[in-house]
Amino acid sequence: MESMRRHGLMNPLLVNKNKELIAGQRRLESAKRLGWKSVEVYVVDKEDDLQRLEMEVDENLQRKSLTIDEVSDAYSRINRLKNPGFFVRFWRALLRFIRRLFGRS
Repeated sequence: MESMRRHGLMNPLLVNKNKELIAGQRRLESAKRLGWKSVEVYVVDKEDDLQRLEMEVDENLQRKSLTIDEVSDAYSRINRLKNPGFFVRFWRALLRFIRRLFGRS
């Protein structure tokens, strides 16, 4: 839910043509708790229970728990982007100055 609050819905819910939910129950519940009135859905034309179940299982199997090293690496990259070093800050400031000087936004 916190991810949806910060970034929005990154993957649409899956529904059939009768608007029955195939996959995305947690996303739907999070959207409701956030007070959203609508969400993006992807309508699939799968009528039988076997195909719907296979789609649901496939979607859930695509999720992968990140290892501690992967999480650490991701947060390190986020930190570097949020807190760039001196030369990056200097370069960005120089670019902003030149853009203002020559009237480019």
